[in-house]
Amino acid sequence: MNSDTSLTAPSPASPPRVAGAVAQLAALGVVGPAIFSLLFGLLGLGIGLLPVLGIGLLFLVAFVYAIFGLGWFEAARVDGLYDFGLPPRRLRSSGRPGFGGYLRTLWMQAIDPASWRGVANLAVSTILGWVVVFLAGVAASSVVLAFSPLFAQESAVTLGRTDIAVPLAWAVPVGVLAALVAAAGMVGLGILHGILTRAIMVPSREAQLAEAARTSNVQREGAVRAADVERTRIERDLHDGVQPRLVSVGMTLGLAQQKIDTDPEAARALVEEAHMSTKAAITELRQLARGIHAAVLDDRGLDAALSALAGRSVVPVHLDVRMEGRCSRDAEAAAYFAIAEALTNAAKHSRGTEVRVVVRRREEGTLWARVEDNGVGGARVIAGGGLDGIVNRVVAAGGEARIDSPAGGPTSVEVSIPCGS
Repeated sequence: MNSDTSLTAPSPASPPRVAGAVAQLAALGVVGPAIFSLLFGLLGLGIGLLPVLGIGLLFLVAFVYAIFGLGWFEAARVDGLYDFGLPPRRLRSSGRPGFGGYLRTLWMQAIDPASWRGVANLAVSTILGWVVVFLAGVAASSVVLAFSPLFAQESAVTLGRTDIAVPLAWAVPVGVLAALVAAAGMVGLGILHGILTRAIMVPSREAQLAEAARTSNVQREGAVRAADVERTRIERDLHDGVQPRLVSVGMTLGLAQQKIDTDPEAARALVEEAHMSTKAAITELRQLARGIHAAVLDDRGLDAALSALAGRSVVPVHLDVRMEGRCSRDAEAAAYFAIAEALTNAAKHSRGTEVRVVVRRREEGTLWARVEDNGVGGARVIAGGGLDGIVNRVVAAGGEARIDSPAGGPTSVEVSIPCGS
């Protein structure tokens, strides 16, 4: 979110927003109690049934996802009403594979402050909604009171939702006044809702700057680690592939030079061998350069680059790319290299026979990709390894990566990267 969003957001006191706030508060006053009853029910069942074979864990997991769902709903509701520019809520991810990584992801989600801010704002809105529903009833009863002289037979009438008896002669002014007071109270609650919502849901400038600094640090650390992993990979590929091949070419040419006068045929054969080795070295260098940067990515976009990548894959790849328009160069490069590394790992370690790659540009402005093989699973993130490189590269681009590889498979790599411009 832009750090100046909270300073330039429209006033929540404009008449259309106040009217929308009153209507939403009335709805929350009706359904809010049921929502929180369900929420506390999940928490109570989770804690109460925890000793019973761990069944309570299922309810606690449901509670965590319910907290996220309520936070997401409240952020969407508030942003739709007041246009504060709140970022879309996304499930957090530890980026670690296996059951341990999933538990860490649950813990990160359970303590996510954005979700709890949404729940707190929903609770405040529900309380305000109760009052709005009460005042709406008072307003309706006041209107009935104002017209009561037309049909009432008694000398005094009771103001609805209260025990106040009003003489029939005073029914009209009291009814009109009570209706106006109730309406003013609902308008005041609508304005108060906007003020409280801004305070709860929109981070302060200091908090935004602190979050921006934290995110920048994480991205910088990810970029440094990604660069280290990439440099190590290039050094390894040069040392294990191109370098010994070029040494062999040099030795072969040296032998050919020695035999060129005494045995021209043998020298010619050695030169031919050196020529073939040189062509192989050039091919390896091209592949290495392609691993550093794919030119087709800039020229024709991510779809074409991935099609070329899938065509070179040892394991058959089912590619499903659906994107409208293009993302930023950094976002597309991060997604491309994450997919490329995932395909490389699948070919080397998965023992699978098929890989499925799905890529989407989502409405909230993120580039999402998922790579899944049908192999044996059991992949682990090791410092300096290929999966570690995926996580670091994606984090450096401001995104998130989730790797899941249970024993027996399948292995899935899922990345979500801000699309940029």
